[in-house]
Amino acid sequence: MGYGRSDSYRVATTQDKDDRSPKKKKGAEAKKDMDDLKKEVPITEHKMSIEEVCRKFQTDIVQGLTNAKAAEFLIRDGPNALTPPPTTPEWIKFCRQLFGGFSILLWTGAILCFLAYAIQAATEDDPAGDNLYLGIVLTAVVVITGCFSYFQEAKSSKIMESFKNMVPQQALVIREGEKVQINAEEVVAGDLVEVKGGDRIPADIRVVSAHGCKVDNSSLTGESEPQSRSPDCTHDNPLETRNVAFFSTNCVEGTARGLVICTGDRTVMGRIATLTSGLETGKTPNARRSSTFIHNITGVGVFLGVTFFILAIILGYSWLEAVIFLICIIVANCLRGLLATVTVCLTLTAKRMAKKNCLVKNLEAVETLGGSTSTICSDKTGTLTQNRMTGHMWFDNQIHEADTTEDQSGASFDKSSVTWLSLARVAGLCNRAQFKAGQDSLPILKRDVAGDASESALLKCIELSCGSVRATRDRNKKVAEIPFNSTNKYQLSVHETEDPNDNRYLLVMKGAPESDLGQDASTHHDTRQRSTMDEEVKEAFQNAYMELEELGERVLGFCHVMMPEAYPKGFAFDTDDVNFQTDNLCFIGLMYIDPPRAAVPDSVGKCRSAGIKVIMVTGDHPITAKAIAKGVGIISEGNETVEDIAARLNIPVKPGSTPGDAKACVIHGTDLKDLSQDQMDILRNHTEIVFARTSPQQKLIIVEGCQRLGAIVAVTGDGVNDSPALKKGRHRCCHGISGSDVSKQAADHFLVDDNFASIVTGVEEGRLIFDNLKKSIAYTLTSNIPENPFLFFIIVNIPLPLGTITILCIDLGTDMVPAISLAYEAAESDIMKRQPRNPFRDKLVNERLISIAYGQIGMIQALGGFFAYFVILAENGFLPSLLVGIRLNWDDRSVNDLEDSYGQQWTYEQRKIVEFTYTAFFVSIVVVQWADVIVCKTRRNSVFQQGMRNNLIFGLFEETAAAFLSYCPGMGALRMYPLKRHLVFCAFPYSFLIFVYEVRKLLLRRHPGGWVEMETYY
Repeated sequence: MGYGRSDSYRVATTQDKDDRSPKKKKGAEAKKDMDDLKKEVPITEHKMSIEEVCRKFQTDIVQGLTNAKAAEFLIRDGPNALTPPPTTPEWIKFCRQLFGGFSILLWTGAILCFLAYAIQAATEDDPAGDNLYLGIVLTAVVVITGCFSYFQEAKSSKIMESFKNMVPQQALVIREGEKVQINAEEVVAGDLVEVKGGDRIPADIRVVSAHGCKVDNSSLTGESEPQSRSPDCTHDNPLETRNVAFFSTNCVEGTARGLVICTGDRTVMGRIATLTSGLETGKTPNARRSSTFIHNITGVGVFLGVTFFILAIILGYSWLEAVIFLICIIVANCLRGLLATVTVCLTLTAKRMAKKNCLVKNLEAVETLGGSTSTICSDKTGTLTQNRMTGHMWFDNQIHEADTTEDQSGASFDKSSVTWLSLARVAGLCNRAQFKAGQDSLPILKRDVAGDASESALLKCIELSCGSVRATRDRNKKVAEIPFNSTNKYQLSVHETEDPNDNRYLLVMKGAPESDLGQDASTHHDTRQRSTMDEEVKEAFQNAYMELEELGERVLGFCHVMMPEAYPKGFAFDTDDVNFQTDNLCFIGLMYIDPPRAAVPDSVGKCRSAGIKVIMVTGDHPITAKAIAKGVGIISEGNETVEDIAARLNIPVKPGSTPGDAKACVIHGTDLKDLSQDQMDILRNHTEIVFARTSPQQKLIIVEGCQRLGAIVAVTGDGVNDSPALKKGRHRCCHGISGSDVSKQAADHFLVDDNFASIVTGVEEGRLIFDNLKKSIAYTLTSNIPENPFLFFIIVNIPLPLGTITILCIDLGTDMVPAISLAYEAAESDIMKRQPRNPFRDKLVNERLISIAYGQIGMIQALGGFFAYFVILAENGFLPSLLVGIRLNWDDRSVNDLEDSYGQQWTYEQRKIVEFTYTAFFVSIVVVQWADVIVCKTRRNSVFQQGMRNNLIFGLFEETAAAFLSYCPGMGALRMYPLKRHLVFCAFPYSFLIFVYEVRKLLLRRHPGGWVEMETYY
């Protein structure tokens, strides 16, 4: 059974007029009647005449709605948008952060601590406050980290939501006879809308006129081939008739005008959406990797905690003490700051990219673009170039400088020339761009234009030189049009003439000069003075064409013809199955647009140093493409193509030239057709490649060819013809200004300024995310080793070096803020000089990072803590040799005559005072963490090169404040006692030892690729 059968669809497709305004219902009525939604409610407007549709919606087929009516209907029907799926209330999100996942373990521990203290308070006269304080600290840890995580998540969500609002879908509507560009959400039933190739249909519309219009209904009906649209009703089923275009489908080519019949949830797509649930947003690769890593580390912590819990029970500890050990070991191994760091990283990246004219639609792709991308396939027009009119034209067999100044003070040619007037007329008529309403007081060059950038440039040029283009169009009414497409590479339109006594039609055309345009043309004079284009004129044309193409500007040819009387007044021009003359035209001249952007050469150079190959893929002429490529650095200075080598040696170009002949190559789309998939060696053997005159299918073949060679490909594009390649690329980048809706749908982020330099920003930011997360993890992991003194406590039977509360103070005080501050770290100077990361081999956490964090720096920190521990006990008479095996007597309340190494006896209370070793151990960890967080600021650069220009200073201050808690009144309850001054310095040698790792970075810089890098660079 094929697609398109009326019985294949069971969706409601319209609503009567009195149902168009949604009504709020309560109770049982608030629930959607799903059975009613599944019924087929047929659209009737496609069977009505255009006049009947106009009467139904109180609109006009020429003038459209009045602004007052549009405002009234917008209030009545609501915005033209699908009702978003139910969102999670903020209080639930907050509760998830506070009570979800790992936090429930800490809450359980806190409740047990409070319960134990309550039991002690009820049964003892003077209960110890340890359990109460531990419960308070556990509660503080959960609440503070939960609030912070919620705040960061909410902040990130708001930023992403604001980005979505910055790139709303636009619609071109006609109201009160004026074309107005508005947000699609403001479209109302009865609006007269225009769509063109690349646009997304803004609502369900009844087509009233169409010129070669085809729509992609695959998202609605599954039909893979584009379906043509026309004003005629061809089927009773609205899903099969040609005179209805549906909301959210895409116009792939041609143009159409139609009346809006349904908006928002009342559209066919809206009713389908009501039957389906919203999609969950997936995690980014970094978030997934971080989450997996955290779960693994937590699993290790839980395993160790349970093991120690069992050992503690076996060794005679009470169940409550054993549970406290369990909780503290798990907390010591939990990287509570890492998920918050991931959120901060992504949020900061999105904000920074927005400031640099990149709006992020998919944060996952930023990391892909930055870390893994090895090839960028870039469109030329508007990305590498400016897409505006420049100063060159060719007519009357001469090259002229166009005057693009506002006051026309730079004119260098005769504006009364018949040829120039003809050229200007064609450029104005064969042009769909027009100025937006209400800008008459603005200078022409500053006015906003509805239309693509190339046509906008021509419109402004003609408006400056010849006056009102709109007046010319009013005098020459358009009756038919064939829009530009990638097959014909030309655009034409048929117009009535302004001479009331001349019933002939005027055909005007513009397009690529080497296409069919002008192949059988006569000379470039007025249509009444035609003569055959002789060889001399053709040679002059070719010479001018080649010369100006070499300037690297896009060339457009213009021609026209007065159609013979065989096409009388009222002739029905068919633009789908062309029934009129399109050859033997009168060639007028050439115009040039599109100079290179100034910032692109530097960006291409950065890509090259980052190991990223930049390939230009354009529909323009090979000579233009080559000139632009040389101008922006895609073809390096001094590098020659096969054609260059042949010209230098004065020999013909060999079709089978070996790849070694030239580093650069320019490939014509027609040559690409003849290459099989296996013959795409050009992608491997040439370092600098330009593809010219390519079709959408060929762009897709190029991307697939790069991917077969193992490249991670980023693709840029603006038009609907770029969308197949955009979707195929691992990272999709679309133009925000000139991008079509189709390409925006396929894209991961938008270039607000349509500039290639903004892509390089994305590359740098993606690499920065990966770098900073690695730094944060490397810092956080190191404290897990010194935080686990229970191993010695159980196995070696020594007094406990670090209390449970101080472990929590380390987690809350010295881990989270500095770890998050590393997310604010600026990029290292070599970040754009590294080769692209292998996504399968180069992981966020690798064995080298684990080795350094746990096996080296973590061990140094633990040594620093234990050194301070043994120094304090030795100063008080307990030498290290005596401590082994002393734990049971040390913790026994009944032993009040424990002898030290010098024979002095210690009571239980006196021994517990000596446990200010807790404080010394804690302060020692803080001191070595100072060095660690500074060392973690960079992976390769020296910290002196990087500087201290971020929130790291606050992190260090916060660590220092935590260390000085021991000097605050009342901290004795938490076993935090003031230290003698010299004991603070016990850990300093170990801190300096960590700074020795700067030597490792020096060796990395001095000997890239050497043994040190292979074994220690994480």
